[in-house]
Amino acid sequence: MASVSATCPRFQPLFSQSNKTSRAAGLKLDSVGWAKCTGFPPLKASRFRVSCSAKPETVEKVIEIVKKQLALKPETVLTNETEFVELGADSLDTVEIVMTLEEEFDINVEEESSQNITTVQEVADMIEKLVQKKAEGES
Repeated sequence: MASVSATCPRFQPLFSQSNKTSRAAGLKLDSVGWAKCTGFPPLKASRFRVSCSAKPETVEKVIEIVKKQLALKPETVLTNETEFVELGADSLDTVEIVMTLEEEFDINVEEESSQNITTVQEVADMIEKLVQKKAEGES
């Protein structure tokens, strides 16, 4: 699982060599803030993250299971960033969700791993990792 995190990216042309910060494909990462740049819409975020995430079908299955376990209305919208706390889930609910996911995906989740998950995306990523690890072990 790859991820890249940076604080306060600054867009500047490649030909400007006055600052000694890292550059990649015209993107300069700097700890100062967003530079005004023509051609880019104003960006308000102070952090961005690029990561390899779980397959969409895994995320959808996780969402389906979470909705069922927490008895949420079918029209309730969950996203990758939805936190279990926002849904009113307590630690027992989280344990039940993890147990259902273990059965559904035929995996075993270690207790310390399950205690660190807070969002739908984190669960889906963990499942992908465990399914891949299991497949590699069977090969």
